[in-house]
Amino acid sequence: VEIECSGTVRSLLEQYGLPPLPPYIRRYQKPGSEDWERYQTVYANEEGSVAAPTAGLHFTQELLSALERIGVEILSLTLHVGPGTFRPIRSREVERHRMESEFIQVPTETALALNRARAEQRRVIAVGTTTTRALETACVDGTVQPFEGRTDRYIYPGYRFTVVDGLLTNFHLPRSSLLLLVSAFTGRERILLAYRHAIEAGYRFYSYGDAMLIV
Repeated sequence: VEIECSGTVRSLLEQYGLPPLPPYIRRYQKPGSEDWERYQTVYANEEGSVAAPTAGLHFTQELLSALERIGVEILSLTLHVGPGTFRPIRSREVERHRMESEFIQVPTETALALNRARAEQRRVIAVGTTTTRALETACVDGTVQPFEGRTDRYIYPGYRFTVVDGLLTNFHLPRSSLLLLVSAFTGRERILLAYRHAIEAGYRFYSYGDAMLIV
């Protein structure tokens, strides 16, 4: 198949690319215009990720407003998800795996609000593994700092978390750095029990998969 390859990367993606759908979403037609809208978080406002941060797909504007009404403070940051996030771990020792760097931005107001919450002994709940990696990268000597740059932070069992107290995350694939991060957060045996239940109950994985809240 020959295609004309001229223009920017974005224009080529818009012309020829399709939103990624998990294999359990079976359709006779290709992904349509509604999929472009659905494969975004409702709070997305920056371009740069190769994929949506899937934990955030569970939120609607109505749900976010309901959380704010009961006193939940909602803060934002940016992490441009790169393809390395999804590459499987092939080394026999997890320590030998290397993460590809990704761009993150933690605004000053977000850093200040997080430090205030921690000083007041309120829990910090991260929506997704990408948010977790960004926050842990921005924490220096126990304090969250404004940050703009790249991170190759690799979190696996044995890691000591400094910012995040709770985690909302999807169910991830075997041999992934995402599964290792979740295992580091809650413990390998406990996470394996949760995944065993998910498989037995028919939970969905991948982009539009089910999620769990770890507190």
